Amino acid sequence: MLVHGGARLLTLAKRCTRKVHTSRTHKDDARWPGWELVVGIEVHAQLKSRRKLFSEALASDLSSPPNTHVSPFDAAFPGTLPRLNPKCVELGVRTAIALNAEVQHRSAFDRKHYFYADLPSGYQITQQYAPLARHGRLRLQKDDVTVRIKQIQLEQDTGKSTFLPRNRLTAIDLNRAGMGLMEIVSEPDMRSPEEAGSYVRALQALLRSVGSSDGNMEQGSLRCDVNVSVNRIGGPPGTRCEIKNLNSVKNMTVAITCEAFRQIALLDRGVPVVQETRGFDEEKAETYSLRSKEDAPDYRYMPDPNIPPLLIDKNYIDAIRRNMPELPHATRARLLGQGLSERDVEVLMDVDSGREVGYDGELGRGAVAYFDEVSRGRDPKAVVNWITHELLGQLAFRHETFTDNPISVEQMGELVDLVQCGKVTGTSGKTILRHILSTRTPDLPSKIAEGCQLLAVSDGGASLEKWCRDAIFALPEEAEAVRRGNVKVVNKIMGHVMKASRGTAKAQDVRATLLRLLQ
Repeated sequence: MLVHGGARLLTLAKRCTRKVHTSRTHKDDARWPGWELVVGIEVHAQLKSRRKLFSEALASDLSSPPNTHVSPFDAAFPGTLPRLNPKCVELGVRTAIALNAEVQHRSAFDRKHYFYADLPSGYQITQQYAPLARHGRLRLQKDDVTVRIKQIQLEQDTGKSTFLPRNRLTAIDLNRAGMGLMEIVSEPDMRSPEEAGSYVRALQALLRSVGSSDGNMEQGSLRCDVNVSVNRIGGPPGTRCEIKNLNSVKNMTVAITCEAFRQIALLDRGVPVVQETRGFDEEKAETYSLRSKEDAPDYRYMPDPNIPPLLIDKNYIDAIRRNMPELPHATRARLLGQGLSERDVEVLMDVDSGREVGYDGELGRGAVAYFDEVSRGRDPKAVVNWITHELLGQLAFRHETFTDNPISVEQMGELVDLVQCGKVTGTSGKTILRHILSTRTPDLPSKIAEGCQLLAVSDGGASLEKWCRDAIFALPEEAEAVRRGNVKVVNKIMGHVMKASRGTAKAQDVRATLLRLLQ
């Protein structure tokens, strides 16, 4: 208790000396001239662990029937005791290392008391005063901003309440109760809704890259509480209001904008902003009051007497650091170093951020890993063109994602090789790619090209010249226009040749042959 109390006093002392605002050059915002917007975000990310934080109950998903993943501890049966899941600690440490935070060698758990129907024990186990990690940072490349991370703490999730209007009852599902969460608390370092959106997207990608959370906002495994305040430029900080449970980046940016306008309107009328907790109405695009803002005394924090302090030594942290997967900024730098364009890297990274995240830190295979395997021993630029332009384009046309990609690394690699060495044309290569996507065949592209007669013509140019002469005969007006010097019209004649050859003729050879015959 004394050690825990000391940690609490130390935290309060640091809190008093912490600067509320970072020293940043102010940039005028046309939406609120003369005002400065200050935003801090608390992100609640569900840990991707097979089991809950303090019990042996298995993690559930949206398809699980209600109340089928509940242990006696999750339901707060008397006499049950918590047992910390070490995998949740490992995932939390991974996240802390990725965020350049200081992992604490000693952290402790507190009870945060409030009474909700979906919180059977009447308190949440969290780490308010002695968190797992402190003093991290996340760089936002696009905005050229560094957001400081105040602390990262482990805590329990609550259950789910569903109101049934026909029965006028509220159904309680405890499947989610006791699931492990990370609360990642930022400092108030963001100055626009767009910066806040960039922060959440960057954090989402980072969590997925280290395998600690799938960051799925639509399914509720990543939720944001946003603290918003406004002040006159150069003036003292304003009174902050917290907007709870925002479940998409779009809703979050709209909610911040609406709340900023609301607070500015109040201050312009001489009405002070009241510190409170607010919700966000998506249909009306406005925030609304939920309750007056609670402070720490309202929650009656106390050390959890059933959980000893969590002690982590340097060797444990170093072992996790050595086995850390590649982080997004390192991946970006590596891909750019291979000669890829900024656009291609952005496309690969965006697709990769949507990859599946396995349980207990198992990483799914995404677009970057796929590119790395295909490009091994090949021209990276040629490979990325086939992946980003052709493969992703065809998947999007079929309303499918990269997860649905049926083309193996071997198939894609051979397809690139066939086109690069001239055995099939680019047009035929696209036909082969569409064939594999449509039929889900395991056959290699060379076999498909031979069976579908898509191999490039190699008869010394006899077939090509015949197709070109036939095209000139079929399009006499266009041929005469080319003879008179209108070279652009040759493209129409080329289309006729490509159709006749079923894409097996090379476009540059067709053009050269047509111009020679039309001179």
